[in-house]
Amino acid sequence: MITSHNGIFKPCFPGSKSFLRRMTTIGHSEVSSTQESTVSSPEIEHPQRIKFKRLDKTAKHIMNILDKEEVDKTCAEKQIPDIKPGYIIQMKVEVPENKRRTSSIKGIVIARRNAGLNTTFRLRRMVAGVGVENVFHLYSPNIKEVKVLDKKKVRRAKLYYLRDRMNPLKK
Repeated sequence: MITSHNGIFKPCFPGSKSFLRRMTTIGHSEVSSTQESTVSSPEIEHPQRIKFKRLDKTAKHIMNILDKEEVDKTCAEKQIPDIKPGYIIQMKVEVPENKRRTSSIKGIVIARRNAGLNTTFRLRRMVAGVGVENVFHLYSPNIKEVKVLDKKKVRRAKLYYLRDRMNPLKK
């Protein structure tokens, strides 16, 4: 706090007599320390602002961390190659109806959706002369083996235009 005596301002420290006086200027009378204690205005202390975090953002962050850990654990357990659109792959899939039988599927990857543990890819293949598309989860326990047979050069992330072509698997 700064006090004035005859128009000269000087700093005051707690415990000194002049600390209890308020700031005055020339032409105004000084207030004595006894009057100041009875007339003083109480200082209003504002509580610190508490910042509340949105629980949905916190939960989303925790879920992202758990998702990354699960992807790392799944990748460590089985060898999954990097599958991109334009790759011709052959995979062995366990049939969900009959857990003992595995079927071999060969096709071209026309799309991939990255979503952590829920990453999917769309496989287009020919069955009895008819084009069939299947969506597979990349980290599914039903996929036993994946082999990349060929890598076609593509300029698109989604190869949906191959639906109109005859058979993109022919070389």
